[in-house]
Amino acid sequence: MRDLAAGLRLAVTTLTVLPLRAGRVDRAVAAVAMAAAPVVGALLGAAVAAVLTGSSAAGAPAGLAAALAVGTGAVLTRGLHLDGLADTVDALGSYRSTDGALEIMKKPDIGPFGVAAIAVTLLVQAGALTGLGAGAVVAAWAAGRLAVPLACRRGVPAARPEGLGALVAGTVPVPAAAAAVALVAAASIWAVPGRPWQGPAAVAAATLAALLLVRHAVRRFGGMTGDVIGAAVELATTVALIALALG
Repeated sequence: MRDLAAGLRLAVTTLTVLPLRAGRVDRAVAAVAMAAAPVVGALLGAAVAAVLTGSSAAGAPAGLAAALAVGTGAVLTRGLHLDGLADTVDALGSYRSTDGALEIMKKPDIGPFGVAAIAVTLLVQAGALTGLGAGAVVAAWAAGRLAVPLACRRGVPAARPEGLGALVAGTVPVPAAAAAVALVAAASIWAVPGRPWQGPAAVAAATLAALLLVRHAVRRFGGMTGDVIGAAVELATTVALIALALG
C-alpha cells in the first residue's frame, strides 16, 4: 500500500503541474507511477474537456475553444511532453550517431525539426478537438498516456545510465502494460456516441503508434529516455484524436 500511495503521488507530480509534496522515489514506486499514467491522463482529459465545453458554452468559436483546450493541456503538464517531442524529433532528424543524437536531446535549445513538430502537433490536436465531445477527449488523453507504461515495460532498456529514463526503464511488467491498454480500450467504448467501435479503434491506433516510436528510438538511441516517453505520449494522443475525429 505504501508503494501504491507513493506511486500515485509520483505519477501526479511527474505528469502534471500539481505541486504535491515529493515522497519516496525508487524503481518500485516508479513502476506504480508509470502504470498509473493512463489514470492521470483521464483526469487531464477531463480538465481539457471542461475547458472545451465551457468555452463553447460561453460562445467561443469552435477553433478558439479547441485552442484554449489544447493550451490547458500543455499548461497542466508544464509542456513536459511537448519538450520531449521536440528533443526527440531533433535528435532523430539529425542523423547523428547514437552519442551525438543523445547529446542533442540533452541541449536546452530546440532546433527547426522540434519547432515544426510542436507546431504541427498542436495544430492537429486543436483541429481534431473542434469536432469531439467530452468523452472522446478523456479517452484520447488516457490513450496518450498508455505510451508511458508501454515505453517503460520490461525488456525496453534505458539509453543512459542516469536520468528519468534510467529510473523508470523496465519497471512495468508486460502484463500490467497490456492490462492498461485493455482497460482504456474497454472504457473508450462510450467515447463516441453511436459508434462503440471507434473508441477502442483509436486506442489501438495510439498504442501501435507509441510502440513503433519506442521501438525506433531503442534502435536509434540504444534505449529510451524521458524525452522519448514524452514524444510517445504526444504522438499517441494525437493519433487517438485523429482516429476519434474521423467519420
